[in-house]
Amino acid sequence: MSRNLENKINHIAVIMDGNGRWAKKRKKSRIKGHIHARKSVKECIECCVENKIKYLSLFAFSTENWSRPKIEVNALMSLLDVVINEEAESLIKQNIKFVSIGDIRPLPNKTVKSIKKIENLTENNDGLNLILAINYSGRWDIYNAVDKVISDSKNNILKNFNEKVFEKYLATSSIPDPELMIRTSGEQRISNFYLWQSAYTELYFTDILWPDFDKKELNNAIFEFNKRNRRFGKI
Repeated sequence: MSRNLENKINHIAVIMDGNGRWAKKRKKSRIKGHIHARKSVKECIECCVENKIKYLSLFAFSTENWSRPKIEVNALMSLLDVVINEEAESLIKQNIKFVSIGDIRPLPNKTVKSIKKIENLTENNDGLNLILAINYSGRWDIYNAVDKVISDSKNNILKNFNEKVFEKYLATSSIPDPELMIRTSGEQRISNFYLWQSAYTELYFTDILWPDFDKKELNNAIFEFNKRNRRFGKI
C-alpha cells in the first residue's frame, strides 16, 4: 500500500474517459486512443492485485455509446474481442475472475462468445474480480431490476419487499457497492454508471486522460480516498 496508509477499499469503479481526446492531441485516430488505453487497464489490474483490492469495475461501453460512429463502435467490439482472447491466459495465471455486467445480447456473436468463454474459464478463480460493464447503464440496471420484480410479484415477493430484496435483482447482485469511483479526463459526472450502487461512493476526478492513467495515478486516488472520513449520515 502506498504512503503507509491502511487500505480501506474493497471495490474500485473506473469511468475510463479521454481516449478520443488523447488521440486527437497526437493527431491520431480515436481508435488509436482505445488501443493505447489497453496499457492503462493492465496497470490498474496489477495495482489492484498488489493492493489486495478484491473488485475492479471498468465502464467499458455504455448503452449510450451505440450513438457513436459505426466504424468506431465496430472497432471497439473487435478490440474487445482481441483483448479478451489475448489476455485470457494472463487472467488465469493471476487468479483473476472475469465478470461482465450489462445486456450483451446486441453485441456481435464473436464478442459474446469470447466474453462467455473467459467467464467460464475464470469462474472458479478467487483473486481479483474484474468486472467489465458492457452495454451497461445505471438506468438500464434499475429498470431491468424493476421489470424482474414485476414479473416475480405473483410469487408474493412484495410481501417483505425492501432495499436488500431489490438489490438481488440488480446486475451487481453478487458484487459489493464500490467505495471509490474514479473518472479520468477532467469531466466531473458519473454518466449513468452505478446509479444505485454509488449512493455512498467517494468520487475522485482527475484531469489525466485514460490512456495516460497508470499505477502511480491509481495509487494517488487510493491515497486520497484513505484520507477521507466516510460518515454515512452520522456525525
